[in-house]
Amino acid sequence: MSKISVVIPTYNAEKTILTTVNSVLQQTYQDLEIIVINDGSSDRTEEILATIKDSRLKVYTFANEGLSQARNRGIDLATGDYISFLDADDCWKEDKLADQLLALEKYPQAGLAYSWVYFQYETEANSYADTSGYFMGDVYGDLLLKNFLHNGSNALIKTAIIRETGYFDPELKAAEDWDFYLRIAVRYHFVLVPKVQVIYRQSDSSMTANIKLMEQYLNIVIERAFRVAPYELQYLKQQSLAWAYKYLAQQYIKYQLDNFKGVRLAAENLCRAIFAYPPNILEPFTQSLTKRLIKNTLKQVIN
Repeated sequence: MSKISVVIPTYNAEKTILTTVNSVLQQTYQDLEIIVINDGSSDRTEEILATIKDSRLKVYTFANEGLSQARNRGIDLATGDYISFLDADDCWKEDKLADQLLALEKYPQAGLAYSWVYFQYETEANSYADTSGYFMGDVYGDLLLKNFLHNGSNALIKTAIIRETGYFDPELKAAEDWDFYLRIAVRYHFVLVPKVQVIYRQSDSSMTANIKLMEQYLNIVIERAFRVAPYELQYLKQQSLAWAYKYLAQQYIKYQLDNFKGVRLAAENLCRAIFAYPPNILEPFTQSLTKRLIKNTLKQVIN
């Protein structure tokens, strides 16, 4: 039995799955199993996986039921004391698992370790690392404000805690990782490895580019979270909504500024963010988004 189980849900990931799996095989920490849940792929994903000759790799194929259910199947199959999830279009730096495991062993009160994330876009000029967060210990209030782990490929979690606090919600088609982390944060501390170790690939076809879907499920997760949050944290709801609106505005600016509808929706979400939490107007990120929006609007008017 391995110490760490790595669960990789995959659906039609022939372009990225080999890089993703190799980033796990090349980890400095080697006492692991890799559980790939092939969620009904119809491309060459399964064929490519068959070329990997490593006894730690286990591939299971099921009918397509979506990302959350694929992760949940992996949890049920995992034998390790710890579980880490890795989406089939993301990858890790080689020291990710070793550093996160060490962090959890040094901080026994913590149930989850996470690292900083590199956002890798199709053009390197747009790519960047987010090293702004230092959330540790009781992070529940911070996590209510925003998903500072950014995606489902980040955390290393004690398996017993996942089985105690609950699996991913299959009804959520987006933001399911935020909902999952929040349920853990209610009961357990988080520990940060202050290194960029998760490569989060961004593309026009990715879930984060499906902005209307993200809007729907971000609102569901926020409403759900604040229904159970204690009274003393209810004041954070407007800030949480403002963060969601800024995120949506950012996505429209990244992916849909080539048309007036995208410009309008970006502007609407920026306004919603400011109305939800007026101090946002002074926040550098909000100002940066506003400048980009104005610049691109003027460009379209001139052209």
